Amino acid sequence: MKRRFPQMPKVISQDSLRMPGFLLTCLPMRAALLAVFLLPSVVASDKPSVLFLFADDQCHETIRALGHTDIDTPNLDRLAARGATFTHACNMGSWLPAVCVASRTMLATGRTLWRANALHPDTDQERKAGRLWPQRMAQAGYETWFTGKWHVNTDAAKCFDHAANLRGGMPKDGVSHYHRPVEGVPDAWNPSDPKFGGFWEGGKHWSEVVADDAVGFIERAATSEKPFFMYIAFNAPHDPRQSPQEYVDRYPLDRIALPENFLPEYPHKDTIGCGPDLRDERLAPFPRTEFAVKTHRREYYALISHLDAQIGRILDALDASGEAENTWILFTADHGLAVGHHGLFGKQNLYEHSLRVPFLVNGPGVEPGARIATPIYLQDAMATALEIAGEPSDCVEFRSVLPLLRGESATAREAIYAAYLDLQRAVVHEGWKLILYPKAKVARLYHLADDPLEQTDLADDPAQTERTKALFAKLRELQIEFDDPLDLSSAFPNLAP
Repeated sequence: MKRRFPQMPKVISQDSLRMPGFLLTCLPMRAALLAVFLLPSVVASDKPSVLFLFADDQCHETIRALGHTDIDTPNLDRLAARGATFTHACNMGSWLPAVCVASRTMLATGRTLWRANALHPDTDQERKAGRLWPQRMAQAGYETWFTGKWHVNTDAAKCFDHAANLRGGMPKDGVSHYHRPVEGVPDAWNPSDPKFGGFWEGGKHWSEVVADDAVGFIERAATSEKPFFMYIAFNAPHDPRQSPQEYVDRYPLDRIALPENFLPEYPHKDTIGCGPDLRDERLAPFPRTEFAVKTHRREYYALISHLDAQIGRILDALDASGEAENTWILFTADHGLAVGHHGLFGKQNLYEHSLRVPFLVNGPGVEPGARIATPIYLQDAMATALEIAGEPSDCVEFRSVLPLLRGESATAREAIYAAYLDLQRAVVHEGWKLILYPKAKVARLYHLADDPLEQTDLADDPAQTERTKALFAKLRELQIEFDDPLDLSSAFPNLAP
């Protein structure tokens, strides 16, 4: 049996993290190392294990415990009750329509968006140099395990000590689950019928296969002298949204609420790269209908509930192994998803439903049920795990959330930057969001504190002119910080200084 380490003392209160101070720059190495020495768990000879649970396409609003959606997620609720929830975790964006590639490359390399983009063609060189997340954990003395969706431009089997059932970016799809459903027309698609392949390819639902692997990993790792790092990556709830019929039956259409910000068509969809040519947007007919949106959300919720059941199996196995008290658990997703919000269906936009993801943290000393509104990036998971492991985070541009869990507000970010190709930019600062569409020459301004569903565009309000200019200046600062080459001044001369 592995030796136990003393629990980290109680470190946070919910109120202490509501109004943090901010820094624009990353922690210097000395400060990072000092933080390590302040954590008993990471300096103990018996390091804690790390279980990283990763979903695909899961919007921040899809956990029942957070109060946004009528959805069944008892096991994610269980994680939220046991530990802390970062309610404003974001993906930084993408340089290509496959947002998951960019998100996961940032996660594995620790580099921010445009520097990760530069690394992407030669990510294997990062592996050879030993700089990827699982390799850094191995260097810290961890036995590393992987199953599921990797989607980084290097071989996962060469990055982890153990790897099983490596999956591609998404289950193989067919034409039958696009441009559907049309009310009054028989639907050729059935999310529960294995004949359509997809998640059913191979005879067993992929989420169940991932959970099988994870349970087996935990049973084997419990006998090892090394702590474990497990990267458990589900393809769910990415489309094709398939789950057993019992899960679909939980969500009759009359249970599904239409998003309050539903639109039949997003007015700028074509100029921002979200028109009918984008694969994600082709899933439902144009213009959007209430029937189509409710049907897709029904299948989305069913797949999330099925995913939740598999996470429950993993948590049960961890509890049974005797290692739960010696394990940090991080749960997040690679980006959110629209599924009918604003007339959009995909993740290739910078609204909150596509930008934000769940981010749950369980670990020794973390206050049960805490809600932390401090903005973070989901890619902070890598730096967090490295701090838990006592591994220096040099070359990692994201930040550990452990200082925020300790109530240390100095490491919090002042603003969130987001980008999609050269078509969209956004900044979130002090409760306001500015979205820019350079090709359309359109600016959109939302007061998120009063308008969390982003329904009231204030960009043309003369009373907000100075605020819009200040947010534009903040966005330009962040572009410089993150090596974003896009010139916004020519498209928005009225906002430029």
